[in-house]
Amino acid sequence: MTSARILVVDDEPQIRRVMLTTLVARGYVVSTARNGEEALEKIREDRFDLVLLDINMPGIGGMEACRSIRAQSEIPIVILSIRNTEKEKVEALDAGADDYVTKPFSMPELLARIRAALRRAPLSTSSNAEALDLGQTEINFVARRVTVNGKDVRLTPKEFDLLRYFSSNANVAIPHAKLLQAVWGPDYGEEVEYLRVFVNQLRKKIEPDPSHPAYLITEPWVGYRLNLPKD
Repeated sequence: MTSARILVVDDEPQIRRVMLTTLVARGYVVSTARNGEEALEKIREDRFDLVLLDINMPGIGGMEACRSIRAQSEIPIVILSIRNTEKEKVEALDAGADDYVTKPFSMPELLARIRAALRRAPLSTSSNAEALDLGQTEINFVARRVTVNGKDVRLTPKEFDLLRYFSSNANVAIPHAKLLQAVWGPDYGEEVEYLRVFVNQLRKKIEPDPSHPAYLITEPWVGYRLNLPKD
């Protein structure tokens, strides 16, 4: 059982009722919103640990709402959509979503995605460093704080967990599936587009020249590697 607070955003009353009943029965504290406008108002007024956000809504659609939420908060966002194309998934991830679930979905699948979005990736293997110095970029893993040229840069929870996992496996080529399972959870492994989007976002935030990365290196046909000078 958990007391995590979840905001369910969907314009379908029946879906809101089913989600509310199911999630409350699992110990979650649940609020609902009928559209993006109502969701943004509730997020301004209250604290939530996760947003389940339908992408196909009248008024402020799910994509726009996702961007607005991400602009003001690091709260994990799981998109719910009837569309199942890579283009749609990449657009949602670019907008700030942490995960993307296609309708119709089974409740066990959704519950697994919720647990994945709420979890923190563990530090792993080679290093348990509390901080990382990348020249102009400094990362404090204890405070979950990133500064570039002395200015704070906000990372989403998944971006931070991904960077932390890279740091704990520095100078090692990490396969796509291993990265996904370490940061998102054991049910993941095929969602390579997730990594492409999140690594690109991290590069924009921490690399001196994101188009020619010095630290977050692509390993063709394998995965990614955090390139650090060896002592």
